[in-house]
Amino acid sequence: MSELSVNHLLGIKYLNKKDISLIFETADHFKEVINRSIKKVPTLRDITIANIFFENSTRTKLSFELAEKRLSADVVNFSAGQSSVKKGETLIDTVNNILSMKVDMVVMRHPNPGAGIFLSKHVKAAIVNAGDGAHEHPTQALLDSFSIREKLGDVGGKNVVIVGDILHSRVALSNIFALKLQGANVKVCGPKTLIPKHIESLGVTVETDLRKALQWCDVANMLRVQNERMDISYFPSTREYTQQFGVNKQLLNSLDKEIVIMHPGPINRGVEITSDVADSDQSIILHQVENGVAVRMAVLYLLASKIK
Repeated sequence: MSELSVNHLLGIKYLNKKDISLIFETADHFKEVINRSIKKVPTLRDITIANIFFENSTRTKLSFELAEKRLSADVVNFSAGQSSVKKGETLIDTVNNILSMKVDMVVMRHPNPGAGIFLSKHVKAAIVNAGDGAHEHPTQALLDSFSIREKLGDVGGKNVVIVGDILHSRVALSNIFALKLQGANVKVCGPKTLIPKHIESLGVTVETDLRKALQWCDVANMLRVQNERMDISYFPSTREYTQQFGVNKQLLNSLDKEIVIMHPGPINRGVEITSDVADSDQSIILHQVENGVAVRMAVLYLLASKIK
C-alpha cells in the first residue's frame, strides 16, 4: 500500500507531488462513499481525534468533524473560548491534557504561525494543521486543487490567478505551494499594499490589473479581505477595493472565454465577488465545500494508517 512521506499534515511545503496524487486518489474513493445512501465506513473505528480550535471556524470545523464521523472515528471537540487557555494554560499543557485521555490525532487551528510544527515536536500524536495564522491552510489548498482537477481534468499547465488579500491569507500561500508542485502557472492579483514583498521568489507573477489577470487565467480563486488581521488601513475604502478588484457578472461576460470561479469562504458578497457570480454556473464554490469532506477524509485516513 502507498503511504504519505509525512507523519503530520503541517503544510503543503512539506509534501511532495506523490503525496498530493495519493491524497487525491484516496479522496476519489471517499467522494464516491459520501454520495452513497449509507455514507459511513468503519475505517477509523478505533481512532480518537481531537478538534482543537483556538480561532473561530465554521466550514473547516464542520468539514473535519463530518469527515471524522464518516470514517467512524471518535471525535472530541475543544473550543479555546470556553477552556482553561483563558486561565493561562500553555498550548503544550492543553494538548498533553487532551492526549492523556488517549487521543490519537489532533486537528488544530491556531492564530500563531508555526503552532502545528511546534506541537508536532512536543507531543506524540498525528497533527493536522487546520490553519495557523497567516501561514498555511493545507487542507484548503488540497481541496481547491482537487476541485480544479475535477472540473478541468488536470491541474498541471493550467493558469490560476489568486485575487485579493494575499498578504494576510494562509489559503494563498498553501495554494501557491500546491499549484506550483502540480505544475500550474500562478499569478497573484490585488492592491500592491496587499501583496507581500518578494512573492515572486515563490515562482509566481504579480498582476495589479484584474481584467488582464482574468483574461489570462483558466481559474480565478477569489479571496476575501481579512479585516480581522489588519491593524492599519491597506486601501482607501471597501467601495474603491470593489471597483478595482471585485468580480461581477458584467466583467466575466466581457471576457472572450469562460473561466472557473472559486472562493475558499466565507464570501463577502458585493465586495470581492457579487452574488450573481457566486451563484453562477462558472462558480464551483459549493463543489469545493463538498470536496472538502472527501479530501479531509483522505488526509485523516492516510495519516491514521501511519500511527504505530
